[in-house]
Amino acid sequence: MKILVTGAAGFVGKNLVEALKNLRDGKDKTRPNLLVEEIYAYDVDSTDAELETACANCDFVFNLAGVNRPQNPEEFMQGNFGFASKLLDTLKKYGNKCPVMISSSIQATCVGRYDGEYGRSKKAGEELVFAYAEETGAKALVYRFPNLFGKWCRPNYNSAVATFCHNTANDLPITVNDPAIRLELLYIDDLVAEALDALEGKEHRCEFDGIDAVPCENGRYCVAPITHKVALGEIVELLNAFKAQPSTLQTPEIPNGSFAKKLYSTYLSYLPKEKVAFPLKMNSDARGSFTELLKTANCGQVSVNVSKPGVVKGQHWHNSKWEFFIVVSGRGLIQQRKIGTDEVWNFEASGDKIEAIHMLPGYTHNIVNLSETENLVTVMWANEQFDPNKPDTFFEAVE
Repeated sequence: MKILVTGAAGFVGKNLVEALKNLRDGKDKTRPNLLVEEIYAYDVDSTDAELETACANCDFVFNLAGVNRPQNPEEFMQGNFGFASKLLDTLKKYGNKCPVMISSSIQATCVGRYDGEYGRSKKAGEELVFAYAEETGAKALVYRFPNLFGKWCRPNYNSAVATFCHNTANDLPITVNDPAIRLELLYIDDLVAEALDALEGKEHRCEFDGIDAVPCENGRYCVAPITHKVALGEIVELLNAFKAQPSTLQTPEIPNGSFAKKLYSTYLSYLPKEKVAFPLKMNSDARGSFTELLKTANCGQVSVNVSKPGVVKGQHWHNSKWEFFIVVSGRGLIQQRKIGTDEVWNFEASGDKIEAIHMLPGYTHNIVNLSETENLVTVMWANEQFDPNKPDTFFEAVE
């Protein structure tokens, strides 16, 4: 399949083109039936000749080109309607009736605050594509996207989330007049997934009730089915928690598919180089070191323990707390004994054969570095964060 992407250097275009490249080059094997042969990436710097070649040969068009912030309002119509007209005329010139997807906006509903020049220009572009489809028999896929966010989105342009992420990551102020205002947000990976569905003929259809997309099998419009409605105050609160993570080591809950998970990935994409790496507090003594790596609200914490040659660490037990010890380098002996008994369980562990060993509640345990020359490095996970006011840790030698 040969695919034309207009607006290829923009936020959506860049993400889509890279996804198509991964399919073309065999790096993405999640869609085995989607064969991408060639990608025509068209943008403002491209030539008319390049557009002619693409329109003559392509099997699918993603028209993502458009104007969002022109100097003069009349440029809306020229950029959003005028280019669409040029594109469709070129396709007709070559008798190419391939499917055409057009990236419109929720503002094309022209409802309430969306009744402006931008929305009207997007609406005109939509009607142009519908008329073209009726005239030629080509398949039209018109998407009215809500607010978009994700990696590579330009801050201080037309995405509040991009601006918030950029400013938070770079210690710049954020202005929120009403934290209760809710936005409908579409994550870039969800948008690209829908675009690839459309390539496979599996687009999701809808009609519009005001600004709300109502899914229906034979709808005039198309819709990306996964969006998130989130208050501005919630976005700011999450970003502040993400920003604090290097000092608190506390990772906010980011369930699979959640807005928080997608926002965290977006936020990280705006980090400046000097914030990509951050120091951790090493608790060091003559025996080695112990460093907390990561904490979570409900799933405990991860730490790394370094034991010097011949050193024994631990010699304590817990009532409810339990742990995994995972030796990743060196050679060690992990011992456990149930409180009130004499039987000692021995587990030899090595970085050459990595395995996880439970530290059981009610069992005193230790870890011994068996090497005379090498450090023993152990990753440790505990089912709860350490609470100095309730440590649940009691000294008792294993043997």
